[in-house]
Amino acid sequence: MTRAAAPRAVSCGIVMLDDAGRVFLAHATDTSHWDIPKGQGESGETPRDAALRELLEETGITLAPERLIELGRFSYRPDKELHLFAVRVTGREIDLARCTCTSMFPSRRDGTMIPEMDAFRWAAPDEVDAYASRSLARLFQTRLLLAELHRRLPPAA
Repeated sequence: MTRAAAPRAVSCGIVMLDDAGRVFLAHATDTSHWDIPKGQGESGETPRDAALRELLEETGITLAPERLIELGRFSYRPDKELHLFAVRVTGREIDLARCTCTSMFPSRRDGTMIPEMDAFRWAAPDEVDAYASRSLARLFQTRLLLAELHRRLPPAA
């Protein structure tokens, strides 16, 4: 008798590129890596709605849903898939200094509540490996090439 594999978690997220093709990354508090804004959906929430909510909670950024281009689902880790959307934004739209995370979790050190994300940056495709987790860097190197995505995304309005 074979055992059914446990269902894989699905995180919904947004790959934001600027006019220069740089990707927006947020620093995961108490870790060494940077990530795209993403997280699991809530009951009854569409993947698009979950991605937009996570973007707002983790960065304070609000985007119109119709701007998002659906990229589909990607294998991320053995226990997780990503349902991703993409959007091109202008430098005038995103002020890194104004980004703020309202999503909190208990610190591993002392249990105090800390923001999920604590810093924000733009990274060129050739810089992603220096910042992103291995899983995200591998995705951008193999299945979701940032330079290709930059070419096919429509200009920001």
